[in-house]
Amino acid sequence: MKIIDLRSDTVTKPSIEMRKAMYEAEVGDDVYKEDPTVNRLESYTAELLGKEKALFVPTGLMGNQICLNILTHRNSEVICDIGSHIFQYESGTAAASSGIQIYPVQGKNGIITPELVRAAIRPESAYYMPRTKVVEIENTHNRAGGIIQPIGNIQALAHLVEEYGLAFHLDGARLWNACAETNISPDEYSKYFDSVSVCLSKGLGAPIGSVIAGEKGFIDEAFRLRKAWGGGMRQVGIIAAAGLYALENNMSKLKADHQKAKLLAEFLNGFENVNVNVDLVQTNILAFELKNINDADFIQKCKENGLLVGPMGNGIVRIVTHMDISDDDITQAKSILSKVLN
Repeated sequence: MKIIDLRSDTVTKPSIEMRKAMYEAEVGDDVYKEDPTVNRLESYTAELLGKEKALFVPTGLMGNQICLNILTHRNSEVICDIGSHIFQYESGTAAASSGIQIYPVQGKNGIITPELVRAAIRPESAYYMPRTKVVEIENTHNRAGGIIQPIGNIQALAHLVEEYGLAFHLDGARLWNACAETNISPDEYSKYFDSVSVCLSKGLGAPIGSVIAGEKGFIDEAFRLRKAWGGGMRQVGIIAAAGLYALENNMSKLKADHQKAKLLAEFLNGFENVNVNVDLVQTNILAFELKNINDADFIQKCKENGLLVGPMGNGIVRIVTHMDISDDDITQAKSILSKVLN
């Protein structure tokens, strides 16, 4: 039985062409900054994001946490949406590794407004409170179902951050999806931020890796911290080549993933025991609520029929489309969903 895996866009396998790029990659010792493939990846990503310099890191978690560490100091605070990856899914690393606190505020569909952020900023006179140092947003927003951050709201937040002398960080793990859907370029999105983290191993299909970008001095410090946290790698061009191939060849495929997610959303909208807001399915993530159905039982029955979907808690199930999913797979997924829901 064929398994259709819609749990995440991290489950993709490297294509034959990507594997060839990895096999043929020119390598060197990246701790000495002598790996030409890594250097090309970093330069190309910095150019895409309109930043002075970039750094290849093993994971998105490390990328985000390096950025937050540099932008803050111990006993300070980062404001973000309550569903943000840095708050929900990064194992408390901000506190454990940097001694900083996350202040989550309740946005709407993953979007926090300047009004919400302003109310959360600690007063300078309150010596007994942590110091607000950073505002962070996620684009697209994973837990909110792949929601795209409106560029106007980003601009308004940037003005607020400047007013208070704070730093602005973008978790752009799926920034490429936002760009594909809106036709807003990566550098237009990222120019408002002091630091940006982007992922290569989600929708773009690389097997590993993220890149962080910012000003030269920021990335020089990030290079030192990456080493301190165990992220210094040697002949890593073998995997950097996959990321470079992904950036150069796979961004054009993202819009098709979005269309597949919307097709599934429209299909599920026809079932009385499913609650899905089709208008909120903006990219490749579809979150839907089950009514009078146990989510664990639903997920297990889908699995038994060859379809893997993911739990989000509180009766919410997540489907994520990606480049390894064909039109035929979508047709088969609909058939399985219909069988289980009926």
